[in-house]
Amino acid sequence: MSRVPVVLAGARGHGRWHVANIRRLERAGLVRLAGICELTPLTEQEAGGELPEQSADFGALLDSTGARIAVICTPIPTHTDLALTAARRGVHLLLEKPPAPSYAEFRRMADGVAEAGVACQVGFQSLGSHAVPAIRALIAEGAVGEVVGVGGAGAWVRDEAYFRRAPWAGRRRLNGADVIDGALTNPLAHAVATALAVGGTARAEDVAGIETELSHANDIEADDTSCVRITTARGHRVTVAATLCAERADEPYVLVHGSRGRITFWYKQDRVLLQRAGHGPEEYDHGRTDLLENLVGHLTTGGGLLVPPDETGAFMKVVEAIRRAPDPEPLPDGAWHRLPGENRRVVPGVDGLVAAAADTLSLYSELGAPWAPRTEHPLKEVSTR
Repeated sequence: MSRVPVVLAGARGHGRWHVANIRRLERAGLVRLAGICELTPLTEQEAGGELPEQSADFGALLDSTGARIAVICTPIPTHTDLALTAARRGVHLLLEKPPAPSYAEFRRMADGVAEAGVACQVGFQSLGSHAVPAIRALIAEGAVGEVVGVGGAGAWVRDEAYFRRAPWAGRRRLNGADVIDGALTNPLAHAVATALAVGGTARAEDVAGIETELSHANDIEADDTSCVRITTARGHRVTVAATLCAERADEPYVLVHGSRGRITFWYKQDRVLLQRAGHGPEEYDHGRTDLLENLVGHLTTGGGLLVPPDETGAFMKVVEAIRRAPDPEPLPDGAWHRLPGENRRVVPGVDGLVAAAADTLSLYSELGAPWAPRTEHPLKEVSTR
């Protein structure tokens, strides 16, 4: 079987991970790195081997290389146009998360891809975890009773340089275009998407209402300490709390609340803890399917895609609610302090608040955080189509 030619757009920053992953699949005989699209060409060292064709013109590079797959890992506002550039040429896609900065741009991308008849995989790597279907099976068999809600917690640390890594970093808008680079929509987007997915509420029509609380300790436009609560069409709540200003970095997780137990999923580790009435705790380690490998399999053997665009519709409703919410409020000076040795800002007590939000499905304001902004009224419809 011939190797599938792949072009990577955006090979620096997070794109370095894609370079290494494509090279891994190249060694396995599945793909061939046919081209790299970057404004400044990569060196052999950066490319992880012999240099493929390089160009700053994405469309021309797709044409000259005969690519079958394009991996797009570029600034968020460019995703839709680049995806459609590939789709119009019949090139299939692995599109980094978040797939778009607004629901309207998401629909333009998804509808255009569908019309072109190409496959599109959205890069929520956590949804390639074998733990996701395993958790759904536990829920379906009633292991924890009826699902009453799902929590998500992400307590991370990022230094101030993180928000200067690119012109769009930490921005809600740039040059008139939406960016929406907040904690819940980009670095901890997996917590939101995974919390929605394990509860079976991943599609846009699964969302009935959304509440947001957005704030920041860093000198940025977007949120770095925020929470969101989604009311689902099934009637349960999904609450996800996140911060990039934690006292200590912790593994993010999703927590399924059942009437007779709970399931904790540390999604970066593919590790699951089942706790239920009448049983001792049960822990499981799962494998993971790489999303590019899954896309290649879809094209070569007809297997199903793990993360097609429609399975990220609910996540994009959250992005839209955050986009439409008032700009995040800066935390008062007394609510945070700087760690000079690490050049980062810390919100004391936020680690516990993040965990409590996931545990009780509450927002920061309901947990008594003195700096929490007023809760927005639930949005009953966030489509701008």
